[in-house]
Amino acid sequence: MNESLAAVELEGLGKIYRRSHLGRVKTTLGVEGVTLSVRAGEVFGLLGLNGSGKTTTLKLVLGLLFPTAGRAKVFGADAGSAEAKRVLGFLPEIPYLYKYLSGREVLRFYGRLSGIPENLLAARIEEVLKSVRMTQNAHRAMREYSKGMLQRIGLAQSMLHNPRLMVLDEPVTGLDPLGLREMRELIQGLNRDGKTIFFSSHSISEVEKLCHRVGILVNGRLARIVDQSEWGHEHGRLEEIFVSTVAPDHLKVR
Repeated sequence: MNESLAAVELEGLGKIYRRSHLGRVKTTLGVEGVTLSVRAGEVFGLLGLNGSGKTTTLKLVLGLLFPTAGRAKVFGADAGSAEAKRVLGFLPEIPYLYKYLSGREVLRFYGRLSGIPENLLAARIEEVLKSVRMTQNAHRAMREYSKGMLQRIGLAQSMLHNPRLMVLDEPVTGLDPLGLREMRELIQGLNRDGKTIFFSSHSISEVEKLCHRVGILVNGRLARIVDQSEWGHEHGRLEEIFVSTVAPDHLKVR
């Protein structure tokens, strides 16, 4: 793949959900007309209220949903194609992990599913465990893990095949302050190692600390893209930008 290509390219992306009920078809807007480009090597965050289309956008990039309009590309390959999947790592909001297995066993299971050769898999598992600071707890059953530990094993699983693009859906949701800091440091470390990070979050303060750029979704539409230079080191500035974008009337009554 061409290194000069954007990591993610969305052009007029739309998704309408349809379902039948009592003989009638109901439609719900997921996203509409979303156009944006995530540069290779950057951390790009999606912000929005519940139901704004953040998870739908990520699922379209991953190829887990098919668009009803527009297109999504990953390093020039169509989203959902084998070529795109090879360079993608995904951490869902709630990782789907087998709680009766140990962390190391979970990684071995998913590594085999990914087709990593057996002679390379053990070393790669230890490498990603070290990266997410879980080596000392990898022998424990998943059911004994805290929320933060589950997230770190989920992140390790998404890193196994050494993807160029990491897609993270609400990676800090439900974490305590220590867990928040650990996840932030892990994401920053991945970015320093050359990974592109595309993630959604409700946490404006974490987005503020992590992102080079932020896209704000409102009712399924991309309302604004904000560059880091627009909030700089001024704490709370991104929150003001977000509120003025999603609920401008809120500012008038303050």
